[in-house]
Amino acid sequence: MKDVLIVGGGPVGLVTAIAAASSGMKVCVLDRRVPGQDHLGLTSLDKACGEGLMSPALTVLKGLGVCIDPEGARPLLGIRYIDGATVAEAPFIDGEGLGVRRVYLHNALMERARELGVELRWGVRVDALLDGGVQTNRGPQLGRWVVGADGLKGRVRRWAGLETEPRPWNLRYGIRKHFVVAPWTDFVEVYWHEWGEAYVTPVGRRRVGIAFLCNDKIRSFDDMLRCFPALAERLAGAPSDSRTMGAGPFRHQPRAVQRGNLALVGDASGYMDAITGEGLSLGFRQALALVSAMQAGDLRLYEREHRRLGRIPIMMMAMLLETARHPRLRSRLIRALAHEPRLWSKILAVGHGAEHFTYVKPWELAWIGLRILLDR
Repeated sequence: MKDVLIVGGGPVGLVTAIAAASSGMKVCVLDRRVPGQDHLGLTSLDKACGEGLMSPALTVLKGLGVCIDPEGARPLLGIRYIDGATVAEAPFIDGEGLGVRRVYLHNALMERARELGVELRWGVRVDALLDGGVQTNRGPQLGRWVVGADGLKGRVRRWAGLETEPRPWNLRYGIRKHFVVAPWTDFVEVYWHEWGEAYVTPVGRRRVGIAFLCNDKIRSFDDMLRCFPALAERLAGAPSDSRTMGAGPFRHQPRAVQRGNLALVGDASGYMDAITGEGLSLGFRQALALVSAMQAGDLRLYEREHRRLGRIPIMMMAMLLETARHPRLRSRLIRALAHEPRLWSKILAVGHGAEHFTYVKPWELAWIGLRILLDR
Protein backbone atom coordinates (compact mmCIF):
# COMPACT_ATOMS: atom_id res chain seq x y z
CA MET A 1 0.00 0.00 0.00
CA LYS A 2 1.30 3.43 -0.97
CA ASP A 3 0.99 6.63 1.01
CA VAL A 4 -0.05 8.55 -2.10
CA LEU A 5 -1.66 7.41 -5.37
CA ILE A 6 -1.54 10.09 -8.07
CA VAL A 7 -3.76 9.71 -11.12
CA GLY A 8 -2.10 11.68 -13.91
CA GLY A 9 1.59 11.94 -14.78
CA GLY A 10 1.76 15.43 -16.23
CA PRO A 11 3.95 18.18 -14.76
CA VAL A 12 1.70 19.00 -11.78
CA GLY A 13 1.15 15.33 -10.96
CA LEU A 14 4.90 14.71 -11.07
CA VAL A 15 5.68 17.79 -8.95
CA THR A 16 3.16 16.49 -6.41
CA ALA A 17 4.88 13.10 -6.50
CA ILE A 18 8.34 14.62 -6.10
CA ALA A 19 7.26 16.82 -3.19
CA ALA A 20 5.55 13.91 -1.45
CA ALA A 21 8.53 11.59 -1.97
CA SER A 22 10.89 14.30 -0.72
CA SER A 23 8.90 14.38 2.51
CA GLY A 24 9.36 10.63 2.98
CA MET A 25 6.09 9.33 1.53
CA LYS A 26 5.81 6.27 -0.71
CA VAL A 27 4.28 7.45 -3.98
CA CYS A 28 2.85 5.81 -7.09
CA VAL A 29 1.87 7.71 -10.27
CA LEU A 30 -0.68 6.08 -12.60
CA ASP A 31 -1.25 7.27 -16.17
CA ARG A 32 -2.95 5.58 -19.10
CA ARG A 33 -0.54 7.25 -21.50
CA VAL A 34 2.93 5.94 -22.31
CA PRO A 35 5.77 8.44 -22.82
CA GLY A 36 7.19 8.28 -26.32
CA GLN A 37 10.50 9.28 -27.83
CA ASP A 38 10.36 12.23 -30.22
CA HIS A 39 12.74 13.70 -32.77
CA LEU A 40 14.55 15.54 -29.96
CA GLY A 41 15.61 12.21 -28.46
CA LEU A 42 13.52 12.73 -25.31
CA THR A 43 11.17 10.21 -23.76
CA SER A 44 8.27 12.20 -22.38
CA LEU A 45 4.64 13.27 -22.75
CA ASP A 46 3.87 16.31 -24.89
CA LYS A 47 0.87 18.61 -24.59
CA ALA A 48 -0.44 21.88 -25.97
CA CYS A 49 0.55 24.62 -23.51
CA GLY A 50 2.22 28.02 -23.41
CA GLU A 51 5.46 26.67 -21.89
CA GLY A 52 6.34 29.77 -19.90
CA LEU A 53 7.37 29.21 -16.28
CA MET A 54 7.20 32.24 -14.02
CA SER A 55 9.60 32.86 -11.14
CA PRO A 56 7.49 31.09 -8.44
CA ALA A 57 7.40 27.92 -10.56
CA LEU A 58 11.18 27.98 -10.95
CA THR A 59 11.57 28.45 -7.20
CA VAL A 60 9.46 25.32 -6.61
CA LEU A 61 11.45 23.27 -9.12
CA LYS A 62 14.79 24.40 -7.69
CA GLY A 63 13.65 23.54 -4.17
CA LEU A 64 12.68 20.04 -5.35
CA GLY A 65 16.00 19.45 -7.10
CA VAL A 66 14.61 19.42 -10.65
CA CYS A 67 17.23 20.27 -13.29
CA ILE A 68 16.06 21.30 -16.77
CA ASP A 69 18.33 20.79 -19.78
CA PRO A 70 19.26 24.32 -20.97
CA GLU A 71 18.99 23.10 -24.57
CA GLY A 72 15.21 23.18 -24.21
CA ALA A 73 14.91 26.45 -22.32
CA ARG A 74 15.50 30.18 -22.57
CA PRO A 75 15.29 32.93 -19.91
CA LEU A 76 12.25 35.22 -20.06
CA LEU A 77 12.63 38.84 -18.98
CA GLY A 78 9.05 40.05 -19.16
CA ILE A 79 5.79 40.27 -21.11
CA ARG A 80 5.10 42.41 -24.16
CA TYR A 81 1.57 43.18 -25.41
CA ILE A 82 1.20 44.13 -29.07
CA ASP A 83 -2.09 45.61 -30.26
CA GLY A 84 -1.59 47.08 -33.72
CA ALA A 85 0.85 49.96 -33.35
CA THR A 86 0.59 49.95 -29.54
CA VAL A 87 3.30 48.07 -27.65
CA ALA A 88 3.28 47.73 -23.86
CA GLU A 89 6.16 46.06 -22.02
CA ALA A 90 6.40 44.83 -18.43
CA PRO A 91 9.81 43.53 -17.31
CA PHE A 92 9.58 40.93 -14.55
CA ILE A 93 10.61 42.45 -11.21
CA ASP A 94 10.08 39.29 -9.14
CA GLY A 95 12.77 37.28 -10.97
CA GLU A 96 13.33 35.92 -14.45
CA GLY A 97 10.97 33.41 -15.96
CA LEU A 98 11.93 30.53 -18.24
CA GLY A 99 10.51 29.39 -21.54
CA VAL A 100 10.71 25.58 -21.45
CA ARG A 101 9.76 23.17 -24.21
CA ARG A 102 7.18 20.89 -22.58
CA VAL A 103 9.00 17.65 -23.41
CA TYR A 104 12.20 18.88 -21.71
CA LEU A 105 10.24 19.81 -18.59
CA HIS A 106 8.44 16.47 -18.45
CA ASN A 107 11.66 14.55 -19.01
CA ALA A 108 13.38 16.41 -16.14
CA LEU A 109 10.45 15.78 -13.80
CA MET A 110 10.40 12.05 -14.60
CA GLU A 111 14.13 11.78 -13.93
CA ARG A 112 13.83 13.50 -10.55
CA ALA A 113 10.82 11.38 -9.56
CA ARG A 114 12.74 8.18 -10.33
CA GLU A 115 15.72 9.41 -8.30
CA LEU A 116 13.43 9.76 -5.29
CA GLY A 117 11.94 6.30 -5.68
CA VAL A 118 8.55 7.31 -7.09
CA GLU A 119 6.87 4.37 -8.83
CA LEU A 120 5.88 5.56 -12.33
CA ARG A 121 3.31 3.22 -13.88
CA TRP A 122 2.62 4.23 -17.47
CA GLY A 123 -0.04 2.56 -19.59
CA VAL A 124 -2.23 1.91 -16.54
CA ARG A 125 -5.84 3.04 -16.92
CA VAL A 126 -7.74 4.04 -13.79
CA ASP A 127 -11.38 2.96 -14.11
CA ALA A 128 -12.97 3.87 -10.77
CA LEU A 129 -12.42 5.03 -7.23
CA LEU A 130 -12.37 2.52 -4.38
CA ASP A 131 -12.46 2.96 -0.62
CA GLY A 132 -8.78 3.48 0.07
CA GLY A 133 -7.58 3.44 -3.52
CA VAL A 134 -8.47 3.08 -7.20
CA GLN A 135 -9.50 0.32 -9.57
CA THR A 136 -7.29 -0.03 -12.66
CA ASN A 137 -7.21 -2.26 -15.71
CA ARG A 138 -4.44 -4.14 -13.88
CA GLY A 139 -6.26 -4.59 -10.61
CA PRO A 140 -6.89 -2.49 -7.48
CA GLN A 141 -4.24 -0.08 -6.19
CA LEU A 142 -4.41 1.01 -2.56
CA GLY A 143 -3.21 4.26 -1.02
CA ARG A 144 -3.85 6.42 2.01
CA TRP A 145 -4.32 9.51 -0.18
CA VAL A 146 -5.66 9.66 -3.74
CA VAL A 147 -4.78 12.66 -5.91
CA GLY A 148 -6.58 13.57 -9.14
CA ALA A 149 -4.02 15.28 -11.38
CA ASP A 150 -5.58 14.16 -14.64
CA GLY A 151 -6.17 17.54 -16.25
CA LEU A 152 -9.04 19.60 -17.61
CA LYS A 153 -11.15 16.59 -18.57
CA GLY A 154 -10.08 14.44 -15.66
CA ARG A 155 -12.37 11.63 -14.62
CA VAL A 156 -11.35 11.55 -10.96
CA ARG A 157 -13.22 14.82 -10.41
CA ARG A 158 -16.41 13.29 -11.82
CA TRP A 159 -16.10 10.00 -9.95
CA ALA A 160 -15.66 11.92 -6.70
CA GLY A 161 -18.88 13.85 -7.29
CA LEU A 162 -17.01 17.16 -7.56
CA GLU A 163 -17.75 17.88 -11.23
CA THR A 164 -19.83 20.82 -12.42
CA GLU A 165 -20.99 21.37 -15.97
CA PRO A 166 -18.98 24.00 -17.89
CA ARG A 167 -20.94 27.00 -19.06
CA PRO A 168 -21.87 26.61 -22.74
CA TRP A 169 -20.89 30.19 -23.58
CA ASN A 170 -17.53 31.94 -23.65
CA LEU A 171 -15.63 28.66 -23.92
CA ARG A 172 -12.11 29.13 -25.25
CA TYR A 173 -9.71 26.81 -27.03
CA GLY A 174 -5.98 26.76 -27.73
CA ILE A 175 -3.67 25.46 -30.45
CA ARG A 176 0.13 25.47 -30.59
CA LYS A 177 3.16 24.65 -32.75
CA HIS A 178 6.94 25.17 -32.60
CA PHE A 179 9.30 26.61 -35.19
CA VAL A 180 13.05 26.41 -35.72
CA VAL A 181 14.04 30.06 -35.67
CA ALA A 182 16.29 32.21 -33.49
CA PRO A 183 14.09 34.00 -30.91
CA TRP A 184 13.83 37.70 -31.69
CA THR A 185 12.90 38.59 -28.11
CA ASP A 186 13.52 37.65 -24.48
CA PHE A 187 9.92 38.57 -23.64
CA VAL A 188 6.73 36.56 -23.95
CA GLU A 189 4.94 38.43 -26.74
CA VAL A 190 1.16 38.56 -26.88
CA TYR A 191 -0.44 39.74 -30.14
CA TRP A 192 -4.13 40.70 -29.93
CA HIS A 193 -6.91 40.17 -32.46
CA GLU A 194 -10.72 40.09 -32.37
CA TRP A 195 -10.62 36.28 -32.70
CA GLY A 196 -8.18 35.79 -29.84
CA GLU A 197 -4.49 36.12 -29.02
CA ALA A 198 -1.15 34.82 -30.28
CA TYR A 199 1.51 33.97 -27.69
CA VAL A 200 5.18 33.79 -28.65
CA THR A 201 7.46 32.03 -26.15
CA PRO A 202 11.21 31.51 -26.74
CA VAL A 203 11.97 27.92 -25.64
CA GLY A 204 15.55 27.40 -26.78
CA ARG A 205 18.51 28.87 -28.62
CA ARG A 206 16.79 28.29 -31.98
CA ARG A 207 13.19 27.46 -31.11
CA VAL A 208 10.02 29.44 -30.42
CA GLY A 209 6.59 28.20 -29.46
CA ILE A 210 3.51 29.83 -30.98
CA ALA A 211 0.18 29.36 -29.23
CA PHE A 212 -3.19 30.77 -30.25
CA LEU A 213 -6.12 31.16 -27.88
CA CYS A 214 -9.48 31.51 -29.61
CA ASN A 215 -12.62 33.20 -28.33
CA ASP A 216 -14.88 30.65 -29.98
CA LYS A 217 -14.46 27.36 -31.86
CA ILE A 218 -10.92 26.46 -32.82
CA ARG A 219 -9.60 27.40 -36.26
CA SER A 220 -6.64 25.85 -38.02
CA PHE A 221 -3.17 27.00 -37.05
CA ASP A 222 -2.57 28.53 -40.50
CA ASP A 223 -5.91 30.36 -40.39
CA MET A 224 -5.00 31.87 -37.04
CA LEU A 225 -1.50 32.81 -38.17
CA ARG A 226 -2.92 34.78 -41.09
CA CYS A 227 -4.70 37.00 -38.57
CA PHE A 228 -1.30 38.20 -37.33
CA PRO A 229 0.66 39.37 -40.40
CA ALA A 230 3.61 40.77 -38.41
CA LEU A 231 4.07 37.42 -36.69
CA ALA A 232 3.56 35.49 -39.92
CA GLU A 233 6.32 37.56 -41.53
CA ARG A 234 8.77 36.67 -38.76
CA LEU A 235 8.01 32.96 -39.21
CA ALA A 236 8.11 32.97 -43.02
CA GLY A 237 10.26 30.07 -44.22
CA ALA A 238 10.96 28.74 -40.71
CA PRO A 239 10.56 24.94 -40.52
CA SER A 240 8.17 23.54 -37.92
CA ASP A 241 9.62 21.71 -34.93
CA SER A 242 6.52 19.97 -33.61
CA ARG A 243 3.13 18.80 -34.74
CA THR A 244 0.13 21.02 -34.14
CA MET A 245 -1.67 20.26 -30.87
CA GLY A 246 -4.85 21.71 -29.39
CA ALA A 247 -6.54 21.96 -26.00
CA GLY A 248 -9.84 23.08 -24.50
CA PRO A 249 -12.43 24.09 -23.66
CA PHE A 250 -10.63 25.67 -20.74
CA ARG A 251 -13.11 26.76 -18.12
CA HIS A 252 -13.86 24.17 -15.42
CA GLN A 253 -14.73 24.79 -11.79
CA PRO A 254 -15.30 21.84 -9.41
CA ARG A 255 -17.59 21.98 -6.39
CA ALA A 256 -14.58 21.50 -4.11
CA VAL A 257 -10.98 20.33 -4.40
CA GLN A 258 -11.06 17.66 -1.67
CA ARG A 259 -13.37 15.05 -0.28
CA GLY A 260 -12.41 12.45 2.30
CA ASN A 261 -8.98 11.12 1.41
CA LEU A 262 -9.10 12.49 -2.15
CA ALA A 263 -7.83 15.80 -3.52
CA LEU A 264 -7.64 17.49 -6.93
CA VAL A 265 -4.61 19.45 -8.08
CA GLY A 266 -3.57 21.43 -11.16
CA ASP A 267 -6.03 21.80 -14.03
CA ALA A 268 -8.21 19.05 -12.54
CA SER A 269 -8.82 21.29 -9.52
CA GLY A 270 -10.28 24.13 -11.59
CA TYR A 271 -9.15 26.23 -14.51
CA MET A 272 -10.32 29.44 -16.10
CA ASP A 273 -8.01 30.25 -19.00
CA ALA A 274 -4.39 30.31 -20.18
CA ILE A 275 -4.49 34.06 -20.83
CA THR A 276 -2.12 34.96 -17.97
CA GLY A 277 0.29 32.03 -18.39
CA GLU A 278 -0.03 31.12 -14.71
CA GLY A 279 -1.22 27.53 -15.10
CA LEU A 280 1.95 25.63 -14.19
CA SER A 281 3.13 28.12 -11.59
CA LEU A 282 -0.21 27.92 -9.81
CA GLY A 283 -0.33 24.13 -10.14
CA PHE A 284 3.15 23.70 -8.66
CA ARG A 285 2.27 25.84 -5.65
CA GLN A 286 -0.95 23.88 -5.22
CA ALA A 287 1.12 20.67 -5.20
CA LEU A 288 3.26 21.91 -2.31
CA ALA A 289 0.16 23.00 -0.40
CA LEU A 290 -1.43 19.59 -0.95
CA VAL A 291 1.60 17.69 0.32
CA SER A 292 1.71 19.91 3.42
CA ALA A 293 -1.96 19.14 4.09
CA MET A 294 -1.37 15.40 3.65
CA GLN A 295 1.51 15.58 6.11
CA ALA A 296 -0.83 17.31 8.58
CA GLY A 297 -3.50 14.69 7.94
CA ASP A 298 -6.19 17.26 7.04
CA LEU A 299 -7.10 18.04 3.41
CA ARG A 300 -9.30 20.92 4.55
CA LEU A 301 -6.06 22.85 5.00
CA TYR A 302 -5.42 22.32 1.29
CA GLU A 303 -8.90 23.54 0.35
CA ARG A 304 -8.27 26.84 2.14
CA GLU A 305 -4.80 27.31 0.71
CA HIS A 306 -6.04 26.42 -2.78
CA ARG A 307 -8.56 29.26 -2.59
CA ARG A 308 -5.93 31.69 -1.33
CA LEU A 309 -3.42 30.79 -4.04
CA GLY A 310 -5.97 31.21 -6.82
CA ARG A 311 -7.65 34.41 -5.66
CA ILE A 312 -5.46 36.98 -7.42
CA PRO A 313 -4.61 34.94 -10.55
CA ILE A 314 -8.31 34.25 -11.14
CA MET A 315 -9.14 37.93 -10.70
CA MET A 316 -6.48 38.86 -13.27
CA MET A 317 -7.69 36.18 -15.70
CA ALA A 318 -11.26 37.41 -15.40
CA MET A 319 -10.20 41.02 -16.04
CA LEU A 320 -8.14 40.15 -19.11
CA LEU A 321 -10.82 37.84 -20.51
CA GLU A 322 -13.40 40.59 -20.20
CA THR A 323 -11.18 43.11 -21.98
CA ALA A 324 -10.28 40.54 -24.65
CA ARG A 325 -13.98 40.28 -25.56
CA HIS A 326 -14.24 44.06 -26.10
CA PRO A 327 -11.63 45.30 -28.62
CA ARG A 328 -12.03 49.01 -27.77
CA LEU A 329 -11.68 48.38 -24.04
CA ARG A 330 -8.70 46.10 -24.70
CA SER A 331 -6.94 48.74 -26.78
CA ARG A 332 -7.52 51.36 -24.08
CA LEU A 333 -6.14 49.05 -21.41
CA ILE A 334 -3.00 48.25 -23.41
CA ARG A 335 -2.39 51.95 -24.14
CA ALA A 336 -2.74 52.67 -20.41
CA LEU A 337 -0.27 49.89 -19.56
CA ALA A 338 2.15 51.21 -22.18
CA HIS A 339 2.32 54.48 -20.23
CA GLU A 340 2.79 52.72 -16.86
CA PRO A 341 5.34 49.89 -17.37
CA ARG A 342 6.56 49.96 -13.76
CA LEU A 343 3.05 49.67 -12.38
CA TRP A 344 2.22 46.87 -14.80
CA SER A 345 5.36 45.01 -13.67
CA LYS A 346 4.18 45.33 -10.07
CA ILE A 347 0.72 44.02 -10.96
CA LEU A 348 2.30 41.02 -12.71
CA ALA A 349 4.50 40.33 -9.69
CA VAL A 350 1.48 40.26 -7.39
CA GLY A 351 -0.32 37.99 -9.85
CA HIS A 352 2.64 35.63 -9.80
CA GLY A 353 2.31 35.22 -6.05
CA ALA A 354 4.84 37.83 -4.93
CA GLU A 355 2.61 39.72 -2.49
CA HIS A 356 5.54 39.86 -0.10
CA PHE A 357 7.77 41.44 -2.72
CA THR A 358 5.73 44.34 -3.93
CA TYR A 359 2.38 45.83 -3.09
CA VAL A 360 0.09 47.54 -5.58
CA LYS A 361 -1.68 50.42 -3.87
CA PRO A 362 -5.38 51.06 -4.59
CA TRP A 363 -4.70 54.55 -5.94
CA GLU A 364 -2.32 53.03 -8.52
CA LEU A 365 -5.07 50.78 -9.85
CA ALA A 366 -7.42 53.77 -9.84
CA TRP A 367 -4.88 55.67 -11.92
CA ILE A 368 -4.91 52.91 -14.56
CA GLY A 369 -8.71 53.03 -14.56
CA LEU A 370 -8.65 56.79 -15.01
CA ARG A 371 -6.28 56.48 -17.97
CA ILE A 372 -8.67 54.00 -19.59
CA LEU A 373 -11.67 56.29 -19.04
CA LEU A 374 -9.90 59.38 -20.41
CA ASP A 375 -8.36 57.60 -23.38
CA ARG A 376 -9.22 59.08 -26.74
